[in-house]
Amino acid sequence: MKPRESSIMSSLVQRIARQALVTFRQPPHSFPEEHSQLLGLLSQVRAADLRLAPPGSRPPPPRGAPPVTYMHICETDHFSMGVFLLQSGACIPLHDHPGMHGLLKVVYGKLRVSCFDKLDRGPEPGAPRPSRPQVGALRRSVLRSSAEYADDSQPCVLAPDRDNLHQIDALDGPAAFVDVLAPPYDPDDGRDCHYFRVLQGAELRESHEREVWLMEIAQPLSFWCGTEPYPGPEVRL
Repeated sequence: MKPRESSIMSSLVQRIARQALVTFRQPPHSFPEEHSQLLGLLSQVRAADLRLAPPGSRPPPPRGAPPVTYMHICETDHFSMGVFLLQSGACIPLHDHPGMHGLLKVVYGKLRVSCFDKLDRGPEPGAPRPSRPQVGALRRSVLRSSAEYADDSQPCVLAPDRDNLHQIDALDGPAAFVDVLAPPYDPDDGRDCHYFRVLQGAELRESHEREVWLMEIAQPLSFWCGTEPYPGPEVRL
């Protein structure tokens, strides 16, 4: 094997991607052990593994720059992986991940991640899916947790039936995290991103479960996401 190929295959990012593929191409009920191995690898990743410049060395964002930037690493039919960069004080609004598993690992800075679940009963088996988001619809939900994560924290984990909605806030400066979603968003297959607002019943600093009402909203005008090239090791799948 050529030295460059050896370097690609041995990088931590490559190993995470390979393990994600092994984990999520299996039926969900059969992957607990593989999922645990993926968590173990992802818990090791740091900004240096992605060749991300430390936040203090990055130039100040120009006026009008997006509050959040995405770096795409890789995607298959089974999962997607990338890096989100948040400016100081930026927020990824409360949103869902229909039928999806997810892992979030902070690589620099500090985030507050507030996780919710809908309590409404889902559609009956065989019922047609709604053709479009129902903006304005109310959802009885529960705030599962609100916790702070730093680069030495374990990954935040979401599942189709637990912690599936979350809001992400950058605390005390800029922050970045690796994001793994399985399967990827696909509006044609019912996996579109919907946004919500908490109407009553909880402050997002609370750390205990509490019932709330959420209203589905259009994407907030204050939130948009730019893109940057991923500077880290190449991933081959």
